[in-house]
Amino acid sequence: MKKQLLLPFMLAMLCAAPVAQADTLAPAVDVKQAATLQSQGAFLLDVREPNEFTEVHAKDATLIPLGQLQSRLTEIAQYKDKPVAVICRSGRRSALAADILRSAGFTQVANVEGGTNSWVSAGLPVVTK
Repeated sequence: MKKQLLLPFMLAMLCAAPVAQADTLAPAVDVKQAATLQSQGAFLLDVREPNEFTEVHAKDATLIPLGQLQSRLTEIAQYKDKPVAVICRSGRRSALAADILRSAGFTQVANVEGGTNSWVSAGLPVVTK
């Protein structure tokens, strides 16, 4: 009898888990949408490493490497209820960073798909070494 009750419970938990996780995922925007957001006052957060940032970065982006983000959230707390676009090289680290921000209570976070690679390819404003 216990096994009969346990199986439906486990299935229900497995089915519910992806739904709960999906609520924390930040939406993705392409680089042109991110540039538009930035021109409208969104905070552009670059989560790459300093050497990557020095080589090339989106104009007016702010660097906080992914590995330091959790410990430096107070530095960007003023953006908790404002648009934030998170960018990295290709979009993987920024997706992780965006989820960290959302979990920390940031309400308007977007992941920049394609990252700096796409930003440069699109001919958007950059700063280079």
